[in-house]
Amino acid sequence: MKIKKNDKVLILSGKDKGKSGKVLQVMPKQNRLSIEGLNILIKHLRPQKENEKGQRVEFPGFINTSNVALICPECEKPSRIGYKTVKRDNKKDKKHRYCRRCQAIIE
Repeated sequence: MKIKKNDKVLILSGKDKGKSGKVLQVMPKQNRLSIEGLNILIKHLRPQKENEKGQRVEFPGFINTSNVALICPECEKPSRIGYKTVKRDNKKDKKHRYCRRCQAIIE
């Protein structure tokens, strides 16, 4: 998955289209992620005890990865992400993400 936790992303479609936020949680097998303060869902909870009141709990829901674009930390614009392998002396090659717009390495 090209998007990781704590990345800044822009939502491309849905009710929060055009808004940006920080990634809180990533589920790579389901290809979904949760973004701070966006796609807020409300869950109604019944009272558990006799003297307790019911509650409405708000939490960020998951959104499909294909509906977001990573915002490059260098050029501050939404862009596609690619991978480059960087050769290192006497060690294994390391794979890095990079911005396809400005060619900056993201990590």
